[in-house]
Amino acid sequence: MLTNLAIRDIVLIDRLDLSFSAGLSVLTGETGAGKSILLDAFALALGARGDGSLVRHGETQGQVIAVFQPSADHPVHALLRDFDIDTEGDVILRRVQMADGRTRALINDQAVSVQALKAIGSSLVEIHGQHDDRALADPATHRTILDVFSGATAELAAVRAAYTAHKAARDALSAHRIKVEAARKEADFLRHAVEELSNLNPSPGEEEKLAAHRQKMMHAEKITSDIKDALEAVAGQASPIPTLSSAQRRLARRSVEADDLIGPSVKALESAILALEESRSALEAALRAAEFDPYELERVEERLFALRAAARKYNVLADDLAALAARYAEEVTAIDAGEGKLIKLEAEVEATDLAYRKAAQALSVERYEAAAALEQAVNAELPPLKLERARFIVSMERDEAARGPDGFDHVEFWVETNPGTRPGPMMKVASGGELSRFMLALKVSLADRGSAPTLVFDEIDTGVGGAVADAIGQRLARLAEKVQVLSVTHAPQVAARASTHFLIAKGDAGEAGRITTRVITIGEDHRREEIARMLSGAEISEEARAAAKRLIEAAR
Repeated sequence: MLTNLAIRDIVLIDRLDLSFSAGLSVLTGETGAGKSILLDAFALALGARGDGSLVRHGETQGQVIAVFQPSADHPVHALLRDFDIDTEGDVILRRVQMADGRTRALINDQAVSVQALKAIGSSLVEIHGQHDDRALADPATHRTILDVFSGATAELAAVRAAYTAHKAARDALSAHRIKVEAARKEADFLRHAVEELSNLNPSPGEEEKLAAHRQKMMHAEKITSDIKDALEAVAGQASPIPTLSSAQRRLARRSVEADDLIGPSVKALESAILALEESRSALEAALRAAEFDPYELERVEERLFALRAAARKYNVLADDLAALAARYAEEVTAIDAGEGKLIKLEAEVEATDLAYRKAAQALSVERYEAAAALEQAVNAELPPLKLERARFIVSMERDEAARGPDGFDHVEFWVETNPGTRPGPMMKVASGGELSRFMLALKVSLADRGSAPTLVFDEIDTGVGGAVADAIGQRLARLAEKVQVLSVTHAPQVAARASTHFLIAKGDAGEAGRITTRVITIGEDHRREEIARMLSGAEISEEARAAAKRLIEAAR
């Protein structure tokens, strides 16, 4: 509920601090005292549109702070979490209005958008007045209101779950149809590509390995040629080994005659012949190591050519050919198996559609029963409100083609103001005063079913008096047993039933000759005097004071 309201420099209000309690609080005062200003300031804190003209003349800015204490299970906590706002303790809404038209919105001292402030504010407060077209008058909210009244939360959850499942099945079917249709258009190409790539059987990294192997074999071919030339020089027909061996043998035979002369030469020739033999062995070993199969080089080059040609043809890297082959194979499989999957998905769509229709029909039955009960409850409240010839109607239309997460029922609150007249939407048929009373009857019927914790009624008793005003007061008091109620009223019958009475009045011209609006909480004696003023006008008679006393005592 609302616990505190602080207003600074808004129109005629310079500084105002109000504390509120549970029950029915009324705000009274003479016309022009500032009751509308107070509500405009409160609405600003709840996210209403700002206006620089609201700032008190001569000031650069004004501000309004509203403090709420919601129950632990109130939906506002979930909203605060959605906006990433601290949910501990009170909920403090603050709106700063600049004289140049700019505004700032804060919740729990955290800057937020005006949209966020409005969402939080509307969950905490409902404002009803003769010219208010929000709250219960908005047809977009009527189905939700009926669901809250019916208490069919389980049925509504089942419909939403069934709708989500059906939508998922339809989306899956649609996506698969698109995929299969697109694949069918390329079926011949895909089958040829799959066959070609399957025959090629590429693998990731194959091109790089083949290129490296090819390079190695090409190098080996050049090296082998040089080794053969060297081996030919060492051990071929032009080899010096036979000549050197013959010369070495002749000198060896002569070494007996002159060893000291020939011996060194014989040894040198032996070393040379041995080195040449070692060179021949090394060259032969190198030749054997460098040997390669020319046909293998040819096969490698053919494979490389095939891979690169396929990569160019399909406009991918050679390393991606394997993945492309797998994707094409999947698409071909989708074509081949597509019809079977389509049949399965169509069956799922039909099954989920049936489940949705059953859940929506069950919810619809609950709604029709709740509609009859709500009509009965509201219509029972109308006669004391001088609407005894009027009728409240919950108009329901079932359109199974217009399916949504909340079912296929269209719900709108209609009224018939006089017998024989054509019923129609509440906002179009009811006059301002009638609309306020219809709203009150509806709120009384919904008091313990999802109402905002604070309700504000702005002069809904305008144009009525006597028994009707008393009936309005009774119903506001009944509402106040369930939720906090604030009522701006001119009816003494309503004021008499208040648990807290605020008096709004213009103060004397203060500094710089500026008029200010003052609001005070009045006690029993002052309250009786105010209600007497409301009964008699400017001149308060003893009869009016006695009547005021009787009203207060009767209200108790």
